Amino acid sequence: MKDFLRKNGILLLVIALLLSILIGVTSSLLGGNADPLSNVVSTVTAPIRSGVSAVANWAEGVYNYVFRYGQIQEELSDLRAQVAELEDQVRQGQEAIRENEQLRQLLDLQERRRDFVFESARVTERSTVNWESTLTLDKGSSADVEAGDCVITETGVLVGVVSKVGYNWSTVSTVIDTGIEMGGIVSRTYSAGILEGSFDLMSQGKLRLSYLPEGAQLVSGDEVLTSGRGDVYPSGLVVGQVEGVFTDPSGQSRYAVVVPEAQLDNLIEVFVIKDFAIVE
Repeated sequence: MKDFLRKNGILLLVIALLLSILIGVTSSLLGGNADPLSNVVSTVTAPIRSGVSAVANWAEGVYNYVFRYGQIQEELSDLRAQVAELEDQVRQGQEAIRENEQLRQLLDLQERRRDFVFESARVTERSTVNWESTLTLDKGSSADVEAGDCVITETGVLVGVVSKVGYNWSTVSTVIDTGIEMGGIVSRTYSAGILEGSFDLMSQGKLRLSYLPEGAQLVSGDEVLTSGRGDVYPSGLVVGQVEGVFTDPSGQSRYAVVVPEAQLDNLIEVFVIKDFAIVE
């Protein structure tokens, strides 16, 4: 029915108008009194007039919808642009907060370790394969970065040691790399050992504190620091926490599995210790 009215609405309207004129003329000729024919015609045309009115209302509704749809789309586009701008402002604000917090922590570290000479650097690449775990930094020999320099976070957590240096880049072997070997100490018990990467632990993101003294009483959660033994690396850098203590297959020595404190997969900016005071 609706399709019929849409297709023939104008024709029906013309017919209704002609009938109305005919009825009016007839009524006038009869002295204004409606005769039976007028009543019949009125009865017949009433549904037509209703249909034409419905079609007109429908057409007006469609027109209003189309007109409003364009306005709504334009308003929606404006709102999306505003949301994108606000999201960008939020990201900038979060980045500013992160940088301020990082700077505050770095200043605190500098206050505690005035012997450190830092060089900030950004992580540009990460690589983890069966035998090594490395980071690439955007600073190298042009910034006086050298192989053997320790790399830390702004809170003094050890990330690794510089192993290769280019003019404007350097490679860092992380604390879980199999080439890492340095003195470590448990802060609670002062039990000393050797921090070293391990093939079987690197895939788990962990390292060892090997050659523990006999009778060392370590527990899960003990903090492990660099000992500075040999004066090659700074002392007191946080490495991680003890996860557990085990006996090696030979049964001759014990070692601790250490979970690094540094979030190696999430690092963005780090700090190279280019110089430090040797503690006698």
